[in-house]
Amino acid sequence: MANLSTAYLNPEIVSKLDNLFLRARLVVEGFIIGLHRSPYHGFSVEFAEHRAYGSGDEIRHVDWKLFAKTDRYYVKQFEEETNLKSYLVLDQSKSMTFASQQVSKLAYAQTLAAALSYLMLKQQDAMGLALFDSELRRYLPPRAKPSHLDAILGRMSEIQPGPDTDIAPILHQLAESIIKRGLIILISDLFDDPDSVMMGLKHFRHKHHEVIVFHILDPQELEFDFSSRTRFRDLETGEVITTEPWHIKKAYQERIHQFIEQYRTRCRQQNIDYLLITTDRPLDLALSEYLLKRRRIG
Repeated sequence: MANLSTAYLNPEIVSKLDNLFLRARLVVEGFIIGLHRSPYHGFSVEFAEHRAYGSGDEIRHVDWKLFAKTDRYYVKQFEEETNLKSYLVLDQSKSMTFASQQVSKLAYAQTLAAALSYLMLKQQDAMGLALFDSELRRYLPPRAKPSHLDAILGRMSEIQPGPDTDIAPILHQLAESIIKRGLIILISDLFDDPDSVMMGLKHFRHKHHEVIVFHILDPQELEFDFSSRTRFRDLETGEVITTEPWHIKKAYQERIHQFIEQYRTRCRQQNIDYLLITTDRPLDLALSEYLLKRRRIG
């Protein structure tokens, strides 16, 4: 079972599946198998119709059968209860199509977003989707109905990358249009001006939204491990340079480290959760981060 759950969370294995719904379901199922062996099993999908008992809840709503199984108090959720509204903001620009191995940043981000959507809706949280590159290309407002998952995955399956990235205006546009406090989840390689991007993220915080940033990079974008003269082409501008990589490797690694640390430090200063993920890492890292954030929000 452990090997099966690990396989489900391997991005290379899961990316071979054409069906995005199947990808999402297998990733979440593999994740839940792991949760049952961890301290976080209380977040399992099997508790989708329950929440932890809290001060002010009526004792008659406690699910005593579930208490007998878990030794924890849960109350049944009712459809009229208002749950968290989450917004997945997914970068579909051409820079996200880069892949040094089998899985591109965009494919990884797609699978992650699909799995998060599946998990959220199973937990009866309303969730919406925004797809962007240089403009906001698609927007679906949050819904908590199970049928909403088909709409979300359908839009993600139709992604046409490009042309380039312009993150900040999209963030400002969404921050102005989302009125009720919610959870904003940005999934992007963040290849844009950090000052502008952070201003957009701060706009969300000013509006009292909670924010998670999943910074998706290819391993080669960190390592720059090229052994021969190489031709590099900018996926967004088309600009081409040919160079000896070992001449610039040290300077490049210093710059990319500074780039990442700038985001990490400034997100921390704004109480924004930040997680760097490379496309060779298991998908449960981001799902765990989401659940920890969800627990803190309540």
